[in-house]
Parts: sequence; structure tokens; C-alpha cells
Amino acid sequence: MARVVYTRRALDDLEARFRFLAKESEAAALNALRVIQSAVVTLEDHPLIGRLVEGGLRELVISFGHTGYIALYRFVPTRSLVRILGVRHQRELGRDS
Repeated sequence: MARVVYTRRALDDLEARFRFLAKESEAAALNALRVIQSAVVTLEDHPLIGRLVEGGLRELVISFGHTGYIALYRFVPTRSLVRILGVRHQRELGRDS
């Protein structure tokens, strides 16, 4: 079983996603965080489930409503570690904030 850790950047991303959704609905924002956390927990048992992208990074697609989120992560097999590097809404891909 791999251990999942979040980088400071990933935690900042989650906070930004929460603040954005909470402007309209705090319940929706909390639900989104629960969905993201639930999906990320699956990486403990299935760290290679995400799509392989450049540099050995992986993307986990997380469905939420009509769209969803992408968690960027790196799996370090020698340490049995999944490091969550960032979380973006699918509509934000390609932007740096």
C-alpha cells in the first residue's frame, strides 16, 4: 500500500478550488473536496491508475458533475509514495493558476 502525501502547492490548489465553488455553494465545495479526496485515496492501492504524462508524472481524472478535476501526481515506487503535486479543474488545464 502506497502512502499519499500532498505538496504545499496541491493543498493551495484545493483551497483555491474550494473558495471558488464556495462563492456559489459551500455544500458543493465540500462535496467536491470529498470527491477529490475519495479518488486520491484509491491511489494508495492503485498508484499506477493515472494516465502517464511527460517526465514520469501521472494524471488522475476525477469526475464531478459534467466535468471534473485532474490530480497531477508522481509515484515513487522505491518509497511506496504517491506525491500529489497539483489539482486543477478540467476547464483550467493549460493555465498556471
